[in-house]
Amino acid sequence: MDAIVNAANTSLQMGGGVCGAIFSAAGADSLQAACENLGPIKTGEAVITNGFKLPAKYIIHAAGPVYRDGKHGEEALLRNCYTNALNLAVKHNCESIAFPLISSGIFGYPKAEALRVATAAIRDFLSEHDIDVSLVVYDKAAFALSEELLGNVESYIDEHYVDARESFYCRRKLLSVEMDALAERSFMGAIAPPRPSDETAVIKKTRSSAPQAPAGAAHLAEAKLADMVGNLDEPFTATLLRLIDATGKKDAEIYRRANIDRRLFSKIRSNAHYAPSKPTVLAFAVALELSIDQTEDLLERAGFALSHSRKFDVIVEYFITSRRFDIFEINEVLFSYDQQLLGG
Repeated sequence: MDAIVNAANTSLQMGGGVCGAIFSAAGADSLQAACENLGPIKTGEAVITNGFKLPAKYIIHAAGPVYRDGKHGEEALLRNCYTNALNLAVKHNCESIAFPLISSGIFGYPKAEALRVATAAIRDFLSEHDIDVSLVVYDKAAFALSEELLGNVESYIDEHYVDARESFYCRRKLLSVEMDALAERSFMGAIAPPRPSDETAVIKKTRSSAPQAPAGAAHLAEAKLADMVGNLDEPFTATLLRLIDATGKKDAEIYRRANIDRRLFSKIRSNAHYAPSKPTVLAFAVALELSIDQTEDLLERAGFALSHSRKFDVIVEYFITSRRFDIFEINEVLFSYDQQLLGG
């Protein structure tokens, strides 16, 4: 990342938790000296320093609120942390930034509420700016999904998910039946070899008696083949760009809604034969609000298909068939099931 965010205190002193880890990794003495020239700051404000020993260029220090009861302006202050940090990153030409879940540690902000505020602030900022934002969350305690949503997803999984082992054993039974049928067919063939049908005989006769094609006909056949190949279904990239154009929306709006990095989208747009990952294809399907049939068509053009033996596929299928196209909501559910997230 070009910048990482430190969950700082207003005095900008080395603390514990994320703050202490960042100071230690960057070089505590150098970072503390830089902070002393900037502090103290107010709750909700953010300042920027060099990254020192960190691989990041910058450290943005944002002072989150101490949670009391949620009635003392904590939400607005927490939101300011994210917005001010993002504005600093853009001002310093950062293309990427990573946040911890600010105030959710020793400052006591309820994790689920902290995540909701962070997601809303980042989403609103990205509607007008182009920067790669990562929000690092280490445990599922932050994901307070509604019981109704989880219940609906669980019911859909129960109805549609086919365990891979069950699928394997079903295939083995089918193969046994087929093997028995083949054995019986071979036995009957040994007794009385089947006669070719009249249609087969006519085809053989026609082929054997057909005159040899002249040299010019070979060139004509090659031309027809080339024409057929040229009219095969368009590849993934062409289909994606055509679908985006059909929405009337700008590219940036679609790839942001898909949780796709601008640099990755640039690669896709500039390479007609780009081979995306399955989560990337599905992320675009969500951003474009495709139907399940349209989604399967887009997947096929990238060489994929939805499978009911993969829980990841079934979960995403639920959201698409339910017309719920909030990629953050989908990723929260995927995370709760320990599945790969959408986007790239």
